[in-house]
Amino acid sequence: MSKSYSSSAQSASSYRRTFGSGVGSTPMSSLFSSGGGGRSASASHMSSRVYEVKNVGIPSFSSYRVSSGAGGAGFGSSAAVRTYSGEKLDFNLADAMNQDFLNTRTNEKAELQHLNDRFASYIEKVRFLEQQNATLTVEIEKLRGREGPGRVADMYEEEMRELRRQIEALSNQRARVEVDRDNLADDLQKLKLRLQEEIHQKEEAENNLSAFRADVDNATLARLDLERRIESLQEEIAFLKKIHEEEIRELQGQMQETQVQVQMDMSKPDLTAALRDIRMQYEGIAAKNIAEAEEWYKSKVSDLSQAVNKNNDALRNAKQESMEYRHQIQSYTCEIDSLKGTNESLLRQMRDMEDRMTREASGYQDTISRLEEDINKMKDDMARHLREYQDLLNVKMALDIEIATYRKLLEGEESRITVPVQSAYSSIGFRETSPESQHQRSSEVHSKKTVLIKTIETRDGEMKYSLSQGASAQSVVSESTQHQQDIM
Repeated sequence: MSKSYSSSAQSASSYRRTFGSGVGSTPMSSLFSSGGGGRSASASHMSSRVYEVKNVGIPSFSSYRVSSGAGGAGFGSSAAVRTYSGEKLDFNLADAMNQDFLNTRTNEKAELQHLNDRFASYIEKVRFLEQQNATLTVEIEKLRGREGPGRVADMYEEEMRELRRQIEALSNQRARVEVDRDNLADDLQKLKLRLQEEIHQKEEAENNLSAFRADVDNATLARLDLERRIESLQEEIAFLKKIHEEEIRELQGQMQETQVQVQMDMSKPDLTAALRDIRMQYEGIAAKNIAEAEEWYKSKVSDLSQAVNKNNDALRNAKQESMEYRHQIQSYTCEIDSLKGTNESLLRQMRDMEDRMTREASGYQDTISRLEEDINKMKDDMARHLREYQDLLNVKMALDIEIATYRKLLEGEESRITVPVQSAYSSIGFRETSPESQHQRSSEVHSKKTVLIKTIETRDGEMKYSLSQGASAQSVVSESTQHQQDIM
């Protein structure tokens, strides 16, 4: 706040220096110069305000000049117009006063025109700055409305909600994939256990098959032994038959001999019955032996056949089971391979999904960084606009201070001029007047000038201009300033 007032004071002092030099260059400065060097050269000399004095019967003057005394005490120390005791009036003094009045009026008109021009330029500059300020304010409001913190926060919240939804969907999908993977791993473990069981059963079947093969070999050896024994028995039977036939032949030959002998000798004992009995006995024994041998052979052959059939059935069953186990192993191997392929594809999909998520997250992070940079840039722009706005406010304040200083100078000059004018009018009396001077004074008194009066009102940062015409020879510059500053 102090900084703004100091800058405003500097602007006002610079204005006074410029304004004073501009005014001092005119002839008006000679009218306000001190005779004895009472005031310093840096003091500003302002023109007096002209008042219209109407008096029908008495001619009067409407201007005067004021110069400070040697001591600089103002109007109280010395009179601006000298009065003369006596009845005669010095018209040279009146002419000088009229000439001074004309010069003063001319200088005042030029100075007022110059001041009005400068004041109009200041007003135009202030209006231009106010327009720029309004434009910048509208742009700032648009920027705040378009890219305000709330909207950016809403946009970020919407993007974050979308990202959360995507992350949640991917998490659910990943959870489902992990559940499927766990289920497949459980199935794979079960299949591995089943495969181990099947391999164990296969080993047991192979062991049983080996045992069965040993039994089959033993049975084959036993069958071969039995076949050899059968052959030996058949050979023995054939040998016994041969022996029996020889014995029969011998017995027949003996019987024939005995028959001959019986025919020759009837008195010998009957051997035929004995031989028949013996033959029958041997035939019974041979038949019994043959029957027993055949029965034993048949029983052994049937036992061996049953054992062979049983072993063949067991071997066939073992082969079938082995084939079934082999098919199951092949099917399980194919299923394991397919499950491994599925697991690898799921792992590959999961890695691809993780890579895609990483890329998307990095992209979203880049987007967030870019948006943050845009926000920072907008904040910098807003700060720059606010600084420019503050500078414009400072310039406006300086201009307002200059205008207020100008008004105070005019009012002070007005107050200093008012009292000497009244005293001058009351002290001067005229007895004789020339027609020319009277006509000149009456024309000066009764002349009315049209002066353009400019009024500026500043209220809450808005400039209002009004133009009016005055019907008197006075110039009024009024200013009504109300400052309401939100940011200092």
